[in-house]
Amino acid sequence: MDEKRVVHIVDDEDSIRRSTGFMLKKSGFSVTPWVSGVEFLKNLKHAEQGCILLDVRMPEMDGLEVQQELNARGISMPVVVLTGHGDVTIAVQAMKAGAVDFLEKPFEKAVLITAIETAFERLADAEGRASRAADATILIAGLSAREQDVLKGLAQGLPNKSIAYDLGISPRTVEVHRANLMTKLGVRSLSEALRIAFSAGVTG
Repeated sequence: MDEKRVVHIVDDEDSIRRSTGFMLKKSGFSVTPWVSGVEFLKNLKHAEQGCILLDVRMPEMDGLEVQQELNARGISMPVVVLTGHGDVTIAVQAMKAGAVDFLEKPFEKAVLITAIETAFERLADAEGRASRAADATILIAGLSAREQDVLKGLAQGLPNKSIAYDLGISPRTVEVHRANLMTKLGVRSLSEALRIAFSAGVTG
C-alpha cells in the first residue's frame, strides 16, 4: 500500500478490539485500539486521520454520543458503527448523523473490509458528495409512491409490522415493496438503501 490507512477501533470489549484489529492488520490496515469513546475523544487531537469503527453500546458515553461529539468538533473522519442484534433504530440514527455504514455483530471479514473501504473512499472523496446526492435523488424518484412510503418508514428505523400498520397494508405487502425498492435502488442491504435515502434527504 502506498500510504498507511489507519482504523481506530473504539470498543469496550477487549475480544472485539483484538479479533477485529488482527483481521484488519492482516488486510494491510494500521490499527489503533481505544477502550472507550471517552478515551478516544480525550486523545482526539493526537489521533491520526483515518476511519473510526465505533461500538454503539459502551459505558460512560455510547457510540451515538461519541459520534455527536465528533460532529460538534467538526471531525470529518468517517464512522462505521458496530451494533448488537436488534439495534437497527440506533443504527439508523447513526447513519442520519453521517455514519458510512453499520455492521451487526458478529460480522464477517468481507463485510467489515467493504465497509471500511467505503469509509476511506468517502475520506478521499469529500467533493463527490453533491454528485452522490443528485444520483440518489434520481434513484428515489424511480420508486413508486408506496415504495417511497416504505423507504421513509425504514429511514425512521421502523420494523415491517409498524410500517404496515401505519400504511394500512399487510406486513407481507411491506416485504414485497421492500424487496422491490432494494432491487430498483440496486442494493442488497438495508444500510445501502438507507445511505441512498439519506443522501437524497429522505428522513422519514
